[in-house]
Amino acid sequence: MAAKNILVTGGTGYIGSHTVLQLLQEGFRVVAVDSLYNSSEVAINRVAELAGDAKKNLVFEQVDLRDREALNKVFASTKFDAVIHFAGLKAVGESVQRPLLYYNNNLIGTITLLEVMAAHGCKNFIFSSSATVYGWPKQVPCTEEFPLSAANVYGRTKLIIEDMCRDIHKSDSDWNIIFLRYFNPVGAHPSGEIGEDPRGIPNNLMPFVQQVAVGRRPALTVYGSDYSTKDGTGVRDYIHILDLADGHLAALKKLFQDKSIGCEVYNLGTGKGTSVLEMVAAFEKASGKKIPLIMADRRPGDAEIVYASTEKAEQELNWRAKYGIEEMCRDQWNWASKNPYGYEAAESES
Repeated sequence: MAAKNILVTGGTGYIGSHTVLQLLQEGFRVVAVDSLYNSSEVAINRVAELAGDAKKNLVFEQVDLRDREALNKVFASTKFDAVIHFAGLKAVGESVQRPLLYYNNNLIGTITLLEVMAAHGCKNFIFSSSATVYGWPKQVPCTEEFPLSAANVYGRTKLIIEDMCRDIHKSDSDWNIIFLRYFNPVGAHPSGEIGEDPRGIPNNLMPFVQQVAVGRRPALTVYGSDYSTKDGTGVRDYIHILDLADGHLAALKKLFQDKSIGCEVYNLGTGKGTSVLEMVAAFEKASGKKIPLIMADRRPGDAEIVYASTEKAEQELNWRAKYGIEEMCRDQWNWASKNPYGYEAAESES
């Protein structure tokens, strides 16, 4: 089988960079595009180093998806077999404060991408969706059939894009589309060379914990310790970034094998819930560092317990998560201890 060409948008981001590496290792040719608005080119350079000989199959272009002319050039230079679409802004709090920024970037960027794809005859699409489209589920585990609702602007952009894709497929059955709804990605590549590097104050638990562990922040604030969970703290489904990247490869294989997939959705999680305090304890064990905690009130809109039903992905994609929270914390700490300031130090040296 001739090597297939895959376009990865948001290729220098956290999930994008890990997925690009897995694609290269599996023999795909990859063109990664990213605006570098909130990520670093250092990430893709490190991916190239980790890929060894396969780095010859990697091209990086700095492109904002809203720039139709630049995007057209990318499609004119390579005939793509599929697109994996990660690019988008993703901080929940910021999305509520700056809704137009999020609608402009996430929606207009995606519309332009889909229009350019159609114009160039590429109609295989994997979309990076999110468990936020379940809103605050009334029960767990979340199955793909749950009613959809978004509790914030970021989640709403994901939901609108899912709806757009369903409408596109209804209008033109040549499109093959898979939505992957992620739960809580954590961890890093075992080399410690690539990992999560949020700009500004981290939005998610683990980057915050890691910044406390390396001394960048004094303490972790835990929002809500009076939930009716085993230790009073919120429960989430954490998934190792390598398992998540692997889920994209499984989805890609499904797209290529099943030409009539239409528009399908899969949860990517472990199917297990872990509380905030359990996660902190596992990280303390992996790092040997004490994480000081400040207990605060619940945040408005935070759900008590959210975790995935993963049966559909296991049956139809032949995929399941392999790693537990010990490996997630071990790899996260390895990345954090080697790169306490993320890619910043490498950027200032270059």
